Amino acid sequence: MKLAIIGTGYVGLVSGACFSEFGHEVICVDNNGDKIAALCQGQIPIYEPGLTELVVKNVTGGRLRFTTNLAEAVPRAEAVFIAVGTPSSRRGDGYADLSYIYSAARDIAPHISGYTVVVDKSTVPVGTARQVARVIREVNPAAEFDVASNPEFLREGAAINDFMRPDRVVVGVDNDRAAAVLRGIYSPLYLIETPVVITTPETAELIKYAANAFLAVKISYINEMATICEAVGADGIALAKGIGLDGRIGKKFLHPGPGYGGSCFPKDTLALLRTVQEYGVSARIVEAAVEVNAAQKARMVKKIRDALGGSETGKTIGVLGLTFKPETDDMRDAPALTILPALIEKGARIVAHDPQGMREAAKYLPEGVEFVDNPYAVCAGADALVLMTEWNQYRALDLGRIKSGMRNSVFIDLRNVYAPEQVRSAGFSYFGVGRG
Repeated sequence: MKLAIIGTGYVGLVSGACFSEFGHEVICVDNNGDKIAALCQGQIPIYEPGLTELVVKNVTGGRLRFTTNLAEAVPRAEAVFIAVGTPSSRRGDGYADLSYIYSAARDIAPHISGYTVVVDKSTVPVGTARQVARVIREVNPAAEFDVASNPEFLREGAAINDFMRPDRVVVGVDNDRAAAVLRGIYSPLYLIETPVVITTPETAELIKYAANAFLAVKISYINEMATICEAVGADGIALAKGIGLDGRIGKKFLHPGPGYGGSCFPKDTLALLRTVQEYGVSARIVEAAVEVNAAQKARMVKKIRDALGGSETGKTIGVLGLTFKPETDDMRDAPALTILPALIEKGARIVAHDPQGMREAAKYLPEGVEFVDNPYAVCAGADALVLMTEWNQYRALDLGRIKSGMRNSVFIDLRNVYAPEQVRSAGFSYFGVGRG
């Protein structure tokens, strides 16, 4: 099938590459000429394992192209996927900014030729599909089209596997004709018996928010339990294992840490709260999860301060990991962006390393943060070492080498990567999350 993808950000680029790997003919469109030129040369603007190879393979195979010209992509397409950003509103009120969605709808409308399914791939509030349809009709009353909602469920760092072997595909449509087009697009997944949930656009839009909010609640819940464990002298890691082995609960997302971040959970929980307020209902559990997450990041600042003897002023802190999770260069709402500025404000010196995120981190962290090119360099003269993100290359560090370079032997493990006994036996004072 012939597909057009509007937007070459994270969702658009991964979707375009994977659809072309399915065998579809895909044209990705973006109004950023420099980005399109780079993509045509095989230069990928984001870090995602395996994405460069997949793009190059399908460009070489003639199934994937990039352009700035909508007229080249939209008229030929049986489905046009809108995959532009929906950031939180600049007003700071938590509402999703849908200006890019509506702009894309206005731009593609004049180019629709023949029956076309316009698909919202971006994460959008309930009712957006109806508004996209309204915009297209206003611009091109003669257009023959349907609007569908097809939310993505991609984990950064595992996006290609998530797309190629998803837990489910959710399709929100109003009629069988549009459903048939989406079924055809995802037909390669039928061989692995991927469940396809066909529902209304409103339900599909809400499924995405409900899924992310549930996972955010799960993270905040285990972080709250970790706080209780610290207070009573219990082991939060054993607690998480003990409840996670219950099949009704499951072990995923039960890892005490510095709080959730990234491009989805912070933005989507707030957008869901704004939506329910508009409809005059409540989502108190989600509200609590957001509050707990903010408090957890503040608790991590206090944990580091207490580990340093009550003050970070004049202290050098080595930081391992800056991105919100491993295998991505994404710094959006990363805990580091809350924790490190608070320490710097009180006079701490920060020396940091991240395998992929330092260039992005430099855009958001205060001036003066020193970035180094290997994990051991952060330890030179440090009063404390903070493990912020659980990259694999941090999981088997030479603790003796680390200690030999530090001024004071304080190890603060915000991801509980190391066993406390292992670190303490190497001569460190060890501080984890949820461990008394």
